[in-house]
Amino acid sequence: MKLFNDTIDETKNLLPKDGVVNYYGKIIPDELAHSIFHSLLENLDWKHDEATVYGKHYVTKRKVAWYGDESFEYSYSGNTKKALPFTPGLLKLKQLVELKTGDTYNSCLCNLYHSGEETMGWHSDAEKDLKKHGAIASLSFGAERKFAFKHKQTKEKLEFLLEHGSLLVMKGNTQEHWLHRLPPTKKIKNPRINLTFRTIVKNN
Repeated sequence: MKLFNDTIDETKNLLPKDGVVNYYGKIIPDELAHSIFHSLLENLDWKHDEATVYGKHYVTKRKVAWYGDESFEYSYSGNTKKALPFTPGLLKLKQLVELKTGDTYNSCLCNLYHSGEETMGWHSDAEKDLKKHGAIASLSFGAERKFAFKHKQTKEKLEFLLEHGSLLVMKGNTQEHWLHRLPPTKKIKNPRINLTFRTIVKNN
């Protein structure tokens, strides 16, 4: 399903129940999005991601970078990352996303997929460090990729295409009821960068 048309309704909930997902379409024009993509590719502190699953340690082909207002620590998949200070470019994009969504964010997990064969498996962003029911804003650059949701109880699946320069927002109780993933495809040879703006809560 391709989400965009001449008049995107960014207030429309793409989920049938148990959560809220809004798609804003392309919020950044192609020429500027190309420039941002190359700047992110060259200037962010990309590192191969690591995960520990059932006691086994993995290093992924996908690369990540983690930024924040403070040196937040963020733990997922058995690993902990410490946030670097926002770059000026990321800060501008954060401000644009905040303006569009009406929410505020204090951190950004950046993902670099070199081709369609690099993926993210089924998961929900429900780590204890994240603000409960807080919005997660996903800004996409580069190759268009499908993005899928699966309901945890009913196993109902939905799949959407995320465009270059587009914004998707998950909020409410979405993470409690739905898993999401980036499915693999051999057809796509070009890289994609995904910026996920989120809110870390300090736990005392």
